[in-house]
Amino acid sequence: MDIVIDTSALIAVIVGEPERNKIVEITAGNTLIGPGSIPWEIGNAFSAMFKRNRLPIEEAQKGLSIFISIPLRYIEPDFIKVLHLSKETNMYAYDAYFLDCAIRHKAPLLTLDKKLKAAANTLNIDTLEV
Repeated sequence: MDIVIDTSALIAVIVGEPERNKIVEITAGNTLIGPGSIPWEIGNAFSAMFKRNRLPIEEAQKGLSIFISIPLRYIEPDFIKVLHLSKETNMYAYDAYFLDCAIRHKAPLLTLDKKLKAAANTLNIDTLEV
């Protein structure tokens, strides 16, 4: 089964947050998919952690190695559909990329982002509980 995994869930796995084991359990044996923006979002998440003194550079480098080892299939967004989803849900395009991916691939969304999950629910996108 395809599962759309968002950046929040990937970061939880990479930095070993409490949800890590459940995410790994849910995704085992499935194909992880998402928009091509994920690597840039991972980099941005690390830089945000630097600003809060939450993560040293050495840990970010280890995290990047972990991220690179996660098999992900990147999906090209339907940018016109993304614009409509962004407008409809009042969310940034970066969030709408995940919604678009889930809709077009009829795949559940795995996210820790409450706003993204709520938007997915209003669009009748299945979400996975962590």
